[in-house]
Amino acid sequence: MLLDGDDWRRFFDAFEREAWRFEAQPTYTMPKEQENVARFLRGEDKPTDHNARWHERVRGYIESGKHIGRVRIVRQPLTDYQRYQFAWGIPGNISAGEDIRILDVTRGDFGLPLSGRDWWMFDDSRIAHLNFRPDGTQMNREAYEGDPAPYREWKRVALEHAVPFEEYVRGLDA
Repeated sequence: MLLDGDDWRRFFDAFEREAWRFEAQPTYTMPKEQENVARFLRGEDKPTDHNARWHERVRGYIESGKHIGRVRIVRQPLTDYQRYQFAWGIPGNISAGEDIRILDVTRGDFGLPLSGRDWWMFDDSRIAHLNFRPDGTQMNREAYEGDPAPYREWKRVALEHAVPFEEYVRGLDA
């Protein structure tokens, strides 16, 4: 079942305990972000309201006792988009309460499905696939109707090998 617009929002917001994302694209070509990515690449300052709507949502989830997190897959060297995320996106998401970890797969894939598909898992039972074109443009989102057990295992493996964002960034600066 495709999840668009209000259907996606309802599917997402229905989680009771945890929303968790496996984020594997090297670049996301999101129309709403393109101007900010260009600003970042030109060396301009980040707008004060950058990603404010998402931060508000995350704070609401956290205040209601829910958990939200993700593991971001990267390979060296980082893409321009990943550098943008690291500088402008991820720190604000963490400040809002999201648990973001980085898994560098430059030297190995840890047995994870690195096929270019991102996914969200809600309450360790409901899965939504996020399908992208090779250029990072999202084509659609769809509810996965199969067994969630492999996704729980991939989440476990990703979390086992990932490091907190701040720790990963400190390693880049060393």
